[in-house]
Amino acid sequence: MNSTFGVPPPDAAVYVISVAAELTGLHPQTLRAYERIGLVEPGRTGGGGRRYSHRDLERLRQIADLTSAGIGLEGVRRIMALELQLDALRARNDDLLAELESARAALRQTYAARGPQAPINKLPVLHQAAAQSVVVWRRPG
Repeated sequence: MNSTFGVPPPDAAVYVISVAAELTGLHPQTLRAYERIGLVEPGRTGGGGRRYSHRDLERLRQIADLTSAGIGLEGVRRIMALELQLDALRARNDDLLAELESARAALRQTYAARGPQAPINKLPVLHQAAAQSVVVWRRPG
């Protein structure tokens, strides 16, 4: 629990199925059906009772929004899988950007250690466009 506010972390499985159903506006049978087909995986108590987390509730709301827009459950599954893949790719991109910046810093340090005769203009120049793409230019020479 977050000791400041008494709020459980987003992945803490704390809501029983009736509360989860009420908070999402879905019927408990719908929640069970979504679990059966693998769209949501609630936690379980020792006795087997379902417990939903805040993250599960958000996922259920997203499923409800997509299905109410006319998307079938297989389409919902695919959209959610693609969103997970996109999140992973964004995280990988962030890692690569950090690695690039680290390499550039090491190059700057190496050139600085060589003294003023070092060709500083050979460092790659990083330009980041507004659309989250990355372009690396290398000066000729």
